[in-house]
Amino acid sequence: MSSMTTNEPLNVPELIGTVVAVQANFYQVQLETQGTSLPETILLCTRRSLLKKMGQQVMVGDQVVVEEPDWLGKRGAITQVFPRRTELSRPPIANANQILLVFAIAEPELEATALSRFLVKAESTGLEVCLCLNKCDLVSSEQLLYWRDRLLNWGYQALFISVSSGLEYTVNSDHQIIQKSLFQIENTFLENTLLYQLQDKTTVISGPSGVGKSSLINQLIPSINLRVSSVSGKLGRGRHTTRHVELFQLPTGGLLADTPGFNQPELECSPEELTDYFPEAKHRFQQGKCQFSDCLHRDEPNCSVRGDWERYPIYLDFLEAAIAHQEMLQQQKDVEINVKSKSKSGGKQQLEPKLASKKYRRSSRRFQHQTLQDLCEDFSEEE
Repeated sequence: MSSMTTNEPLNVPELIGTVVAVQANFYQVQLETQGTSLPETILLCTRRSLLKKMGQQVMVGDQVVVEEPDWLGKRGAITQVFPRRTELSRPPIANANQILLVFAIAEPELEATALSRFLVKAESTGLEVCLCLNKCDLVSSEQLLYWRDRLLNWGYQALFISVSSGLEYTVNSDHQIIQKSLFQIENTFLENTLLYQLQDKTTVISGPSGVGKSSLINQLIPSINLRVSSVSGKLGRGRHTTRHVELFQLPTGGLLADTPGFNQPELECSPEELTDYFPEAKHRFQQGKCQFSDCLHRDEPNCSVRGDWERYPIYLDFLEAAIAHQEMLQQQKDVEINVKSKSKSGGKQQLEPKLASKKYRRSSRRFQHQTLQDLCEDFSEEE
């Protein structure tokens, strides 16, 4: 009997993973090993040249296909990037579900305008926003209740924690503060707790420097050890400790993305969009529509948003900044339209104003001759 051969490929399971870190042109990919015989591992991968030619960028958080794994050297090659559910440009991360905005209630002291700036930036991403206030062991119960009620009026049900003491603070129906363990893992999580908010989600943790983000991550994921820095005594704010975006696996399920700390995020939204990023203003707008569709809620008649709500002065300040930003973008656009780059001696580039082509360009002799000939024919016809 003759043996039969086949060219059908072997049924090799496809390796799928999540990009957890990007370093230059290398990508750390954590493989999905659930339901397989593969050990839990991270491969250091390169990107196939075809993806580069296609202009396919690989971001932290991307789900990818890995081929040609070198199990001994823990290397591989990314050959496919799955479509993204969500995408952030700053910080560059894909497929995030929510933003955990961490602020300190003291040291540095919590300030409404700075907090609002971060909240507006977080709201502009379109992701769910979870607000968490750290260092609650440094303030009184009255201050906790004050900020709880104040933030509820803003439209946020904040979480109150203390990383240093390992406690989480909740308010019961009698307006009494209950303390419980912050990092204790239970079979079922209670709603409105930090562990419940993080479970089985990809969370971007953000906030100003020095509020305890790295300390929080160190407690949530004991296997890593992020560098922690103290608050600057002169400036009253923290020093930067995180330098790049990286995803960490949570023991309770889910991924946590640490992002570089910054103190003043830029407001880059348009003036018309700003209302959507203030929950209390958005609620007022939905309750009663404004008279004008392009209402900016300043001094327009029959405006449903303008009124006596706490953050309205902050909204007006941010609105002026958004208008100034829009005007700056328009000026830059006008400059690009009216200016051209010209090479000078030594290869230096110099910007020069563009001349109106029809006004300054000399017409060709052929065009001049044709025009003269047409005039002569018209004169002959009139004769």
